[in-house]
Amino acid sequence: MTNSEISGVLVVEKPAGKTSHDVVGAVRRLYHTRRVGHTGTLDPMATGVLVVLIGRAAKAAEYLSVHDKEYRAVLRLGLTTDTEDITGKTLTVSGDIPSSTQVIEAAEGFVGEILQTPPMYSALKVNGQKLCDLARRGVEVERKPRPITVYALSCRHLQENDYELQVRCSAGTYIRTLCADIGAKLGCGGVMAALQRVAVGEYSLENAVSLETLEDKNDDERAALLLPTESLFAELPAVRLPAFFEKLSRSGCEIYQKKIGTTHPTGTRVRLCDEHGKFFALGEVREYENGSAIKAVKMFDIA
Repeated sequence: MTNSEISGVLVVEKPAGKTSHDVVGAVRRLYHTRRVGHTGTLDPMATGVLVVLIGRAAKAAEYLSVHDKEYRAVLRLGLTTDTEDITGKTLTVSGDIPSSTQVIEAAEGFVGEILQTPPMYSALKVNGQKLCDLARRGVEVERKPRPITVYALSCRHLQENDYELQVRCSAGTYIRTLCADIGAKLGCGGVMAALQRVAVGEYSLENAVSLETLEDKNDDERAALLLPTESLFAELPAVRLPAFFEKLSRSGCEIYQKKIGTTHPTGTRVRLCDEHGKFFALGEVREYENGSAIKAVKMFDIA
């Protein structure tokens, strides 16, 4: 595989102390391409799964479905900071820590659909400006609470005021804020002391590679680590097109479902594949004057 052809998904195990941008920079250097992006920023102190998109796969970012995420975090009670984690400026300290039974009960009470106010120290933008940039200048703006879902949460006592949280949640959930909210509910305050992202959708630590491992490999070995771009859309139905219809689709034509025997509802996103099952484009079902048809919205394989 030549450098110009390198394309796919790389699951990186981000180390502590590196920004997500640092990881992208390292991948650009190691894979000899500027076409690198990622799906979902991790704070510098956080570790774990960072899904990196290389080559043509980088074009997929705007079309990706929102994946659920899994985290392992350490909640430290008796402390609040301006960043809601241990890296921030201390605001309050409390020695009045509830019992472990009370802590576990309070934490597990956050399971379900809840409203969460995004922290000021986040990459969210308000009027084109990142909240974290405003926060560093001492500016605080009103943030509206947003609905999130915590699908599962378990809590266990580690030592002293530290508790481990195992959280499976919807995208857009801030674990720092979850820790702060648990601490507020208990009345003693709480911050996030450590964070590891265990999984993003189907991508997990089991198939993640460290930057050190990448450094030690040659170009061919690095290329072999890439997962197919199609894996980003694994949850979408696949539509195989006979050669004639594949050619039409690649030319920008809509493919009427009645002609290929499919009945996907309007608005459905699909994986368009050739007659052998090879993925080449992301398609979407739309209504046209002559009926329901599938049109390619983003091409990932250039014939």
